[in-house]
Amino acid sequence: MSEQQDRPPHEGEGWLDKPGNVTLIYRGLIAICALLAVFGLFVEAHGELAIQHFPVFYGLFGFVAFIFIVFAGKALRKLVMRDEDYYDR
Repeated sequence: MSEQQDRPPHEGEGWLDKPGNVTLIYRGLIAICALLAVFGLFVEAHGELAIQHFPVFYGLFGFVAFIFIVFAGKALRKLVMRDEDYYDR
C-alpha cells in the first residue's frame, strides 16, 4: 500500500493554521506576563539576598535561565550530535 492510502483524509485547516489565532495566543501570553509583572510590584518579596527584593526579579531570573538553557542545548548539540548516516555505515 502506498503512503497516501494509509493517511486519513485531510479534514481542513486546524485552528492554529490561521495566523490570526497564533497572533491572539502571542498577545494573550504577553498580556498574562505583563499582568503578573504588575502584580509582582505589589507583593512583598521575602528573599535572603538583596537582589531578590527587586520587584520582578523572579520573572527576569526565570527568563535569563531559560535563555541560558536554550543556548547551552545548542552548544551541547554540536558536541554530541552524530552524522545523519551514523547507524547506516
